[in-house]
Amino acid sequence: MAAAANAPVSMREALTLPSIGINPQFITFTHVTMESDKYICVRETAPQNSVVIIDMNMPMQPLRRPITADSALMNPNSRILALKAQLQGTTQDHLQIFNIEMKAKVKSYQMPEQVVFWKWISPKLLGLVTQTSVYHWSIEGDSEPVKMFERTANLANNQIINYRCDPTEKWLVLIGIAPGSPERPQLVKGNMQLFSVDQQRSQALEAHAASFAQFKVPGNENPSVLISFATKTLNAGQIISKLHVIELGAQPGKPSFTKKQADLFFPPDFADDFPVAMQISHKYSLIYVITKLGLLFVYDLETATAVYRNRISPDPIFLTSEATSVGGFYAINRRGQVLLATVNEQTIVNFVSGQLNNLELAVNLAKRGNLPGAEKLVVERFHELFAQTKYKEAAELAAESPQGILRTPDTVAKFQSVPVQAGQTPPLLQYFGTLLTRGKLNPFESLELSRLVVNQNKKNLLENWLAEDKLECSEELGDLVKTVDNDLALKIYIKARATPKVVAAFAERREFDKILIYSKQVGYTPDYLFLLQTILRADPQGAVNFALMMSQMEGGCPVDYNTITDLFLQRNLIREATAFLLDVLKPNLPEHGYLQTKVLEINLVTFPNVADAILANGMFSHYDRPRIAQLCEKAGLYVRALQHYSELPDIKRVIVNTHAIEPQSLVEFFGTLSREWALECMKDLLLVNLRGNLQIIVQVAKEYCEQLGIDACIKLFEQFRSYEGLYFFLGSYLSSSEDPEIHFKYIEAAAKTGQIKEVERVTRESTFYDAEKTKNFLMEAKLPDARPLINVCDRFGFVPDLTHYLYTNNMLRYIEGYVQKVNPGNAPLVVGQLLDDECPEDFIKGLILSVRSLLPVEPLVEECEKRNRLRLLTQFLEHLVSEGSQDVHVHNALGKIIIDSNNNPEHFLTTNPYYDSRVVGKYCEKRDPTLAVVAYRRGQCDDELINVTNKNSLFKLQARYVVERMDGDLWEKVLNPENEYRRQLIDQVVSTALPESKSPEQVSAAVKAFMTADLPHELIELLEKIVLQNSAFSGNFNLQNLLILTAIKADQSRVMDYVNRLDNFDGPAVGEMAVEAQLYEEAFAIFKKFNLNVQAVNVLLDNIHSIDRAVEFAFRVEEDAVWSQVAKAQLREGLVSDAIESFIRADDATQFLDVIHAAEDADVYHDLVKYLLMVRQKAKEPKVDSELIYAYAKIDRLSDIEEFILMPNVANLQNVGDRLYDEGLYEAAKIIYAFISNWAKLAVTLVKLKQFQGAVDAARKANSAKTWKEVCFACVDAEEFRLAQICGLNIIIQVDDLEEVSEYYQNRGCFNELISLMESGLGLERAHMGIFTELGVLYARYRYEKLMEHIKLFATRLNIPKLIRACDEQQHWKELTYLYIQYDEFDNAATTIMNHSPEAWDHMQFKDVVVKVANVELYYKAVHFYLQEHPDLINDVLNVLALRVDHARVVDIMRKAGHLRLVKPYMVAVQSNNVSAVNEALNEIYVEEEDYDRLRESIDLHDNFDQIGLAQKIEKHELLEMRRVAAYIYKKADIALELAWVNNMIDFAFPYLLQFIREYTGKVDELVKDRIEAQNQVKAKEQEEKEVIAQQNMYAQLLPLALPAPPMPGMGGAAGMGMGGGFAPPPPMGGLGMPPMPPFGMPPMGSTY
Repeated sequence: MAAAANAPVSMREALTLPSIGINPQFITFTHVTMESDKYICVRETAPQNSVVIIDMNMPMQPLRRPITADSALMNPNSRILALKAQLQGTTQDHLQIFNIEMKAKVKSYQMPEQVVFWKWISPKLLGLVTQTSVYHWSIEGDSEPVKMFERTANLANNQIINYRCDPTEKWLVLIGIAPGSPERPQLVKGNMQLFSVDQQRSQALEAHAASFAQFKVPGNENPSVLISFATKTLNAGQIISKLHVIELGAQPGKPSFTKKQADLFFPPDFADDFPVAMQISHKYSLIYVITKLGLLFVYDLETATAVYRNRISPDPIFLTSEATSVGGFYAINRRGQVLLATVNEQTIVNFVSGQLNNLELAVNLAKRGNLPGAEKLVVERFHELFAQTKYKEAAELAAESPQGILRTPDTVAKFQSVPVQAGQTPPLLQYFGTLLTRGKLNPFESLELSRLVVNQNKKNLLENWLAEDKLECSEELGDLVKTVDNDLALKIYIKARATPKVVAAFAERREFDKILIYSKQVGYTPDYLFLLQTILRADPQGAVNFALMMSQMEGGCPVDYNTITDLFLQRNLIREATAFLLDVLKPNLPEHGYLQTKVLEINLVTFPNVADAILANGMFSHYDRPRIAQLCEKAGLYVRALQHYSELPDIKRVIVNTHAIEPQSLVEFFGTLSREWALECMKDLLLVNLRGNLQIIVQVAKEYCEQLGIDACIKLFEQFRSYEGLYFFLGSYLSSSEDPEIHFKYIEAAAKTGQIKEVERVTRESTFYDAEKTKNFLMEAKLPDARPLINVCDRFGFVPDLTHYLYTNNMLRYIEGYVQKVNPGNAPLVVGQLLDDECPEDFIKGLILSVRSLLPVEPLVEECEKRNRLRLLTQFLEHLVSEGSQDVHVHNALGKIIIDSNNNPEHFLTTNPYYDSRVVGKYCEKRDPTLAVVAYRRGQCDDELINVTNKNSLFKLQARYVVERMDGDLWEKVLNPENEYRRQLIDQVVSTALPESKSPEQVSAAVKAFMTADLPHELIELLEKIVLQNSAFSGNFNLQNLLILTAIKADQSRVMDYVNRLDNFDGPAVGEMAVEAQLYEEAFAIFKKFNLNVQAVNVLLDNIHSIDRAVEFAFRVEEDAVWSQVAKAQLREGLVSDAIESFIRADDATQFLDVIHAAEDADVYHDLVKYLLMVRQKAKEPKVDSELIYAYAKIDRLSDIEEFILMPNVANLQNVGDRLYDEGLYEAAKIIYAFISNWAKLAVTLVKLKQFQGAVDAARKANSAKTWKEVCFACVDAEEFRLAQICGLNIIIQVDDLEEVSEYYQNRGCFNELISLMESGLGLERAHMGIFTELGVLYARYRYEKLMEHIKLFATRLNIPKLIRACDEQQHWKELTYLYIQYDEFDNAATTIMNHSPEAWDHMQFKDVVVKVANVELYYKAVHFYLQEHPDLINDVLNVLALRVDHARVVDIMRKAGHLRLVKPYMVAVQSNNVSAVNEALNEIYVEEEDYDRLRESIDLHDNFDQIGLAQKIEKHELLEMRRVAAYIYKKADIALELAWVNNMIDFAFPYLLQFIREYTGKVDELVKDRIEAQNQVKAKEQEEKEVIAQQNMYAQLLPLALPAPPMPGMGGAAGMGMGGGFAPPPPMGGLGMPPMPPFGMPPMGSTY
């Protein structure tokens, strides 16, 4: 334990994950993340998916949230969670970022490729690593991930374990691990990719762990970026472990960091262990290297010196994170321990200086980390440097001394004591300069340095140091600086908080406003009155500002406002005093009334315009108003005086000064007066100057007429007989008034002021004036223009008065104008009045004829008829008839004239078809009743004919008419008992009308009428007349039956007589009915007498069958049983309504099923509702409640349905709703479905009601495909495409329903709407391949121009085969080609291009396609294609196909086509393959072209051709050079031997052969010698490298003994596990927080570390 306490690095257990509920199975690299020392994030998958967030500030309160994700990362700084989940069925990852505190999603993104590793590389930036690239994704804004670089080849098939960036984000490093080499597979290999953002370059290195740091190199003010990385590699069978520290991006011209490296010594038991993490402590500049098996190596960053090593965990460590605040790191092992490693500040310096004996490193550590333990060393070193006169080094040491142990007055005195050498910088200044470069000076150092600077008069240095905050300010320092610079001294006083000195300085500088600000800040109270007097003498405006600042001080102004004002006024500073008072009096407080009066008084006397402005602002309300009013009057401010006077005499005295008062202000003032005072003032103004003040008075009256009273205003104008004023006043009020008197007075005023046009307008438009009064006035006024009078009389019905006025005033032209132009409809009234005024008939006739067609005939006839001047119209009427008029009024009038003239009226009445029988008949009644009967008979005017015959006792005519009419209603009327003439009519019918009649129908109608009128005796009399007395109907069977039955009912005493006298009647039926009548009536009487009511009613119901009598009987007895019998009988008889009423009276609910069926059959639902409500009180039956709802629906009582279903009930609402829907009662069904939340049925119901918006809302709640389709299709049919699209978007996300929707739209021709729907569907989260494909098909069919763009945008999301078929059908060859390419159907793509080249061919595209085809024959088809259509490009294609085609076949094709020369470039390009056909073809071309140079070159480089044949072909060529080529061919060894052997001349050729062999043998010997020398050099170099490595491995002897790991729970005996005591054997690889590894030591690819 003592050893652990003295160790330079201490370890403690901060937390164990199992202790807070984390299952050990989830403590692995794939489930646990720790991005900083603030949070740990654990992903659990059992018992349910969740994410646990552990705040290291309160680790025992973990936050567990139900989240499903493949990975979860907490932000290094804030409560922001990043989640990653793979989309099912794809290789894409969905990334999301959430703010846990705000409970909001920050942003999300769908990566097109799988993210294999990710990490927060800064609080604002996520690093995303895919299989091929690295991206950065910022959490700010809406940006998408940005690609930074592509992974290098050395990281292929590596498992990524870390990714980092430097603080400047200019350098990035990616680290992965891979299986070890075959000779040692258990040693995992590490690979690193270092990337420069500025240079956009990568470097691949071997490393297992790396980290960035910043280090300040002496002499370079800018920090350098360093990278440290650890490697462990196998080289020539030996393991080499290194730590490297190098500078990145060295700054030109600046001192740079020297590259450092050191060995990592792994004990033998840890030979296969390797670094898994590296953390750099920026606080202490230490490097921590952590290995998989728990070893910790600590190195100094600056020197790469080893400081410490130990095993810190017996369990494998799989995760680390920097602990920034303490300069250490956290580590998590497989057991779930969260270990915190920190520097032991009390021991590390002593450990380095003692055990490591590295004093320089110990001092550097103490200086860098401000650590104890090196005090003695530092002091000794300081004195040693001082003794050696190394003052600069001594100064630097003192400046950097840990805990400032050397920054004392003694050190300053020591430097002061050193004598200054001529030409050299004094040591004291060197010391201060060093301190300034290191930071801030303490108070003593600041004072001493400033004293030196002041003495040298270098004030600017002081200013710079203060600006850079290098000096500690004090009052003494300020006093020193004040001697040279007051401003600088003030700054120092302020920083030193020397308040009296600061106030004194501000006072000297006359910056008094700053005194207030500063005093408030520091809580100091100066003498404000003295300060104000001082400022006032020098700067009055400044004094105002200072006073205002005092007034705004917290706690109130320290000086009284009145005192301040007097100070200004004593110096006659009126404006300044006013400015001050206006500002401080803004609150308008009552206690400031005196000051308000004061400021107004001084300004009214001196500056009236200022006072006027103050009063205009209305900022004061507590001043002495009477006093101010007097001063305003004296100053000529009459409006202000009026506003302030409160007595009427004062106001009247001032108000007459209208010459000096603005009219508008005067008008506004009147609004402040009472009604009486205002009227008084208005009178005075009119008295003083009626003409001059009239306009003002009119304006006042208009403005305040409601307050003053309209009557009072009118009276005022009338008092002064000012009709002009009255006219202008009422004119503004007229449009809003409905007072008749006002309208009349306006008309009167307008007339008297000569405004005739206005009179005419008002009389024409107004509806409120008193017409009678206006008419009389206009008649009295006798205006030269009669139009106003015409307007009034025409509108209000004074036409006769108008006519009389115009006729008596000889205004005949106005009469003609009125009748002809204004209102021809009133011409009858005009004619009537003219007749009354005895106007000549010629004028009247002329007037009538002038408006002939527009004249209403009826009222004209009426007017003439009243005056007995109807003949006046004879000419007019005959003229209309001659013109073919069928107007009934014309013919009525003409008929009346004929009747009066007795000019054969019967002929007119019977032949004229146009007159009104009632009108003409009535006209004839008093003149000749028989003519009236003729007219009434012609028009079937029953009532009128009956009345005239009754009145004139013409009953015979009446009887004949009634019999002939055969009208039941007419019979009912004349046989009504209330008809006093009934008897006379019956007598005439019996005696005359019927006996005369020969029509059976007339007789039948008469008998029926007598029966209906219940006149049995009269009927008997009638029938006896017809049947018993000899007539045409004596033997009528029906009439005889009727006579007997009538006797049975009316007079049984006559029955036997009739039976004896009559033969032709139904004997059995009449007898049975008679018997039944005699028997059961008596039986009924008996039952009734003995109160056997049920039996009695049964007799009536079962035998007599008189339900009416039974009902009557039931009403009398009022027994439930009786009513039940009646009800059942009524129900049987189909009298459902009566039956229901009877059941209700019987309170009988037993027959409800029969009643329901009967009521439904009879459609009497109103009655059924009443019955069911009664039944519900007796029984709770679902059938009853359900039928009640149905009945409500049938009678459209929807509100009752809503009320009923809200009450307790047992109705089967679902069935009721379905029934209502099936029967088309959709409104009721809507209520039911809405109540039971059957959204699917509600949606289709709303569709039936054409309520499509509601249907969409219901479908959204139902959220079923069937419902969405029904609503969607209905909306399409109704052309509600916006709503249809909403529905469609919810359907098309289902793959199975997409095609049905598409077909429905297309079958109805809604192509554009369907395309719009599909385009909207692309943005859905659940958008699937079917949507993209269907849209492509639609584009192919209906919108070709968008097809290609769609295919290119969404090629990866299309069902390409389906779209291929569509494009093929629509013949879109270019798009079809593109699809074939995307689907890797290169054969079809090439075929399509060649078959449809005009549309589909593109040379570059075809080249890309043709090299990928599988059918080799297409290569040669392409050759033919290019040969035919694009021969100029054939060489380009052949060059692409050069590696795939049979060159001989190509040559053969071209040879047969006769275009061999066309492919010469191609053949030259492929001749290197040394194909015989190509060589021979080229050689032929060269021979033909006589290009002997190329031929010679071809022969030398390519020998696969018929050499002898070529030689023979050209050996006799006419060109010498060709013959030389032939000789050259023959010279070749193989050719020469072949020819010699063929020609049997071997002996001659043998010397040539020996020479040839000797030459080639020498060349081979030289090549072998060079090869042996190169191999010897390689071996020597490898031996040198081995010797260097052997020397470096001696580092193990220099490392100190390792200290044991701290005790951990369950580690038993860990204290004895130091390096000296040996290591425990490493655990197997499978239990280290990683998946089990295969024999070579790495997890299989695809698993995670």
